Amino acid sequence: MSGFAFTPGSAPDNGKHIGVVVVDDEPDFARGLARLVASRFAEAQVEAVLSGKEALRILATRPVQLMITDLRMPEMGGMQLLAEALKLQPDLSMVVLSAYGTIETAVEALHAGAYDFLTKPIEPEQLFRVAAKGLERSRLLEENNRLRQILSQQDQGEMVGEGPAMHKLRQSIAAVAQSDYTVLIRGESGVGKELAARLIHRLGTRAARPFLAINCPSIPENLLESELFGYVKGAFTGADKDHQGLFAAAHTGAVHLDEIGDISLAVQTKLLRCLQNGEIRPVGSSESRNVDVRVIASTNQDLEACLHNKTFREDLYYRLNVLTVTVPPLRERAEDIPLLARHFLQRTCVEMGLAEKEMEPEVLQWMSSCPWPGNVRELQNFVRRMTVFCAGARMDMALVRTVLEGSGRANLAPERGRGPKIPPAAYKEAKAEVVNAFTLEYVRDLLTQTRGNVSEAARISGLSRVALQKMLSRMGEHAATFRALGALEAGDARDAKSPDDGAP
Repeated sequence: MSGFAFTPGSAPDNGKHIGVVVVDDEPDFARGLARLVASRFAEAQVEAVLSGKEALRILATRPVQLMITDLRMPEMGGMQLLAEALKLQPDLSMVVLSAYGTIETAVEALHAGAYDFLTKPIEPEQLFRVAAKGLERSRLLEENNRLRQILSQQDQGEMVGEGPAMHKLRQSIAAVAQSDYTVLIRGESGVGKELAARLIHRLGTRAARPFLAINCPSIPENLLESELFGYVKGAFTGADKDHQGLFAAAHTGAVHLDEIGDISLAVQTKLLRCLQNGEIRPVGSSESRNVDVRVIASTNQDLEACLHNKTFREDLYYRLNVLTVTVPPLRERAEDIPLLARHFLQRTCVEMGLAEKEMEPEVLQWMSSCPWPGNVRELQNFVRRMTVFCAGARMDMALVRTVLEGSGRANLAPERGRGPKIPPAAYKEAKAEVVNAFTLEYVRDLLTQTRGNVSEAARISGLSRVALQKMLSRMGEHAATFRALGALEAGDARDAKSPDDGAP
């Protein structure tokens, strides 16, 4: 019998299967390693097999989260198994083992898609750390797939989110949409109050009627009244014709007054008359006209404090606060951040005409841990910046660090609520970056010294010509470039030794 299954403990509460496969052609080592992994991860079904073909048969029949495979095996080696296994299950975390570990082999395995690389003999604690991170990576990738499926099924005109706070918000919006009463939407800046207002209108009885919105603080105080209620010709300098205001244009529909808490007391008085009597009077006119408009107001202000400070009329407050909807800040629905980030990424790629991009699980996990004081708007802007600076198809933590440094936010401390702190690189990423930087500098120095002579460079470095040429190809370097530079330097040296043509 070539397979050895270890299933200690009970299944996790969520009922999901967690599969681990150990692949090694030495039966005792395979059994021992599988037993070691099973002793630490009681919720996992750990199976030991003796060949790559047996491992592929398992992958073809059921999901596996983690595979630990030896590099050198008869018939099918670890690198070939790595390629075939990822074709069957792209989200599989693969850990490659070797008794002949070198930097080149490790880098090659990581570039081929391996999650990590370990050398024999294996320290148990190191194995446990790598296995735990590999299982967590697979869990995050499965969550990514779930989020992608939710987004594909969700109406993008709705507020994105699946957590309890969003379910409660949707229930509130659906309830207030069924009436024509005035609604006050409350919430911090950037939480999506305007989207909530549009949803209330879309779900209500006036959905087919006009919906007009105005950001009150963006209009100068002396112009806001005329924008809301209109004006007649000659009302003031430049009023060369009658102008229909927002309320008249939205007749039988709805008006969204965004950031209502920032309007002046004078405009509050005019607005109160409109809400009380359902009539408006254009600036410069002596006549009023009736309008049928549902008012949906929103604010990030503490209106109760404004009442106390006498900066907001109490009678207007009670006219507006008939029905209240509160949009929660992003920190109270952190479980929705991965879904929102994916939504914004898809939208940004469409806006920029780019092919679809993906976020690494570590990026989504980091985003979920950030406070985002600017709420959904800040998250959206951060995703936009990442998309602009992402040269490839996948967004990783290196890109996150680049964007944070470029925006001057690398040293902001999240515990103060001022923004996400730059995350440290994961061990594997940091190691790969250091190895790649060292390899690039070493090969450039080597070929500069040998003037592009690959054979001489291979002799000096102790590498084979094939290995050196693979490095050059992977780094986008060409030996011919160094030969040309060498020839140029040699020519300059000859020119320096010869007299000038114009010398006596």
